[in-house]
Amino acid sequence: MHESELWITKLFNDYLAGLGNALIGFVGKPPVPRPWADFIVMQIVVALLLMVMFALLRPRLSSDRPGPFQQFWELIYEFVNGQAEEQVGHDGHKFVPYFGTIFIFILVSNLIGLIPAFESPTMNAPVTCGCALATFFYYHLVGLQANGFAYIKHFMGPLWWLAWLMFPIEVVSHLARPLSLTVRLYANMFAGEQVTMVFLKLTFFAVPVIFMGLHLFVGLIQAYIFMLLTMVYVASAAAHEH
Repeated sequence: MHESELWITKLFNDYLAGLGNALIGFVGKPPVPRPWADFIVMQIVVALLLMVMFALLRPRLSSDRPGPFQQFWELIYEFVNGQAEEQVGHDGHKFVPYFGTIFIFILVSNLIGLIPAFESPTMNAPVTCGCALATFFYYHLVGLQANGFAYIKHFMGPLWWLAWLMFPIEVVSHLARPLSLTVRLYANMFAGEQVTMVFLKLTFFAVPVIFMGLHLFVGLIQAYIFMLLTMVYVASAAAHEH
């Protein structure tokens, strides 16, 4: 067993190794004794946790007597919707499902590492890269839906006679966006997780609490920044050229 293998990853590798090898077989990789990695299992845990939370929320929805659980999620919705309207414009509500999904997934992924015996999946580059690529393809799809083939004009610049120069610059700029999103989220969460774990091992409880609070703050800020940049990219892609 790998030294860093979490207890829940150990369960997956002990009892679901066959399923794991079947899944990695789809990408052409040979079977391995322990196919499940911590960051993959933790993503599954986050997804299941969110599914359970929304399954509990659904039957409790009420317009007359909203409970604290519903009010909490309404606050998150109003926050995301308000940011979408501010960044994207009056059509921002159309994209709230994606904005909300990416924000909540990253936020829970960032904060789940504060629970003993778990770790944040976003402290691993493949996870943040997956989120970044999802945003990359999403905002280009939005651009194509909003502008059709004319979306290509976004890459040409404001002056047609400079299109030959602006096009490669814009392509490189867009390709750099998923790299930027990946590295920013991964680096911040990895650093925060490592600092918290070091102080948990070396000091008494009071001191690590300070770094856990810092980790909480960084997790919130990084989820917000990722969502905000996604909104900026969507707003740019959905804008109509004149």
